[in-house]
Amino acid sequence: GCIKAVGQADVIRDQFSEATFERIIDCSGKCVLPGLVDAHTHPVWAGDRVHEFAMKLAGASYMEIHQAGGGIHFTVEHTRKAAEDELFTSFQHRLDRMLRAGSTLVECKSGYGLNLETELKMLRVMERARKSMDIGISSTYCGAHAVPKGKTATEATDDIINNHLPKLKELKQSGEIHVNNIDVFCEKGVFDLESTRRILQAGKDIGLQINFHGDELHPMKSAELGAELGARAISHLEEVTDEGIVAMARAKCAAVLLPTTAYMLRLKQPQARKMLEEGVIVALGSDFNPNAYCFSMPMVMHLACVNMKMSMNEALAAATINAAYALGKSDTHGSLEVGKQGDLLIINSSRWEHLIYQFGGHEALINYVIVKGKVIYENERCETMSSY
Repeated sequence: GCIKAVGQADVIRDQFSEATFERIIDCSGKCVLPGLVDAHTHPVWAGDRVHEFAMKLAGASYMEIHQAGGGIHFTVEHTRKAAEDELFTSFQHRLDRMLRAGSTLVECKSGYGLNLETELKMLRVMERARKSMDIGISSTYCGAHAVPKGKTATEATDDIINNHLPKLKELKQSGEIHVNNIDVFCEKGVFDLESTRRILQAGKDIGLQINFHGDELHPMKSAELGAELGARAISHLEEVTDEGIVAMARAKCAAVLLPTTAYMLRLKQPQARKMLEEGVIVALGSDFNPNAYCFSMPMVMHLACVNMKMSMNEALAAATINAAYALGKSDTHGSLEVGKQGDLLIINSSRWEHLIYQFGGHEALINYVIVKGKVIYENERCETMSSY
């Protein structure tokens, strides 16, 4: 399932002149790219929020909807009631749609349980998909996604540290559940800096990578905290300070930028240009969730170029090698190099830029999706149509 050789066609033909192949794909006039990596999603839940989209369009803010019992709380209520099989089926469908849009590795968060029982139910659903599906999954425990009704932030923090994380450690050690990252929504009215620090440190102590939501709606000094704790990545960062950007660059902490969220909530865009100029490792994610319903990393790259002023090369790197870095997987994923996992896309165009340039055009552009050297999606439509 790994890449054996990359290079000029004639050199490779000579090198493998004695070999026989199960399948040869003619890519004349096409492009081969690394599989896309989606560095931030919330894909396991029940209870969509299509009705809230209308409220947002009418001018209601994210926090106004949240405080009125909508937002995360609405989805939590439905996810708690949903059976594990029901969650698994909808999760499978969502992953399939991500795959057809070119994502071969996806970060998946829990966080719509807010109690131990439902958080574990979500993580079990991810574990089932990890074992039964071809797409790569990096799983994240996000029990601190909101403060549960009836609890204060301090009580919720204590519950996570004293009850959730010890149970998670036990299930990790027994091999029942694989969890890679720990996440907290560090935000005014959610988890403050001190609660965030306590939870992230406790997660790090049981071997989880720190990868959390920071500086989205208010400047919280999350970036500075993440750099200090050795975080692998911080997401959102619409309100990050200049000092936070410098701290992240020094700490080699990736910035996972989510152009869909800023677009949907009409927030100011993350300062991608400033981060890149300061040397921050910039990655991209779709932030797929009931608030930002987008499966497509090609659309995310397009929005990053238009709204965050990234170049197409920067956006491609952010959706492949840098997103893999944000998940601690850049040694195996995110680029076409010998020894790395054979995750790739073949697109029906002689120029790879069409994947970004054609806004929403991936359905007729992505010809093949290959994971571990195996074709897992073949798009028949590409054989009968030119991409232009």
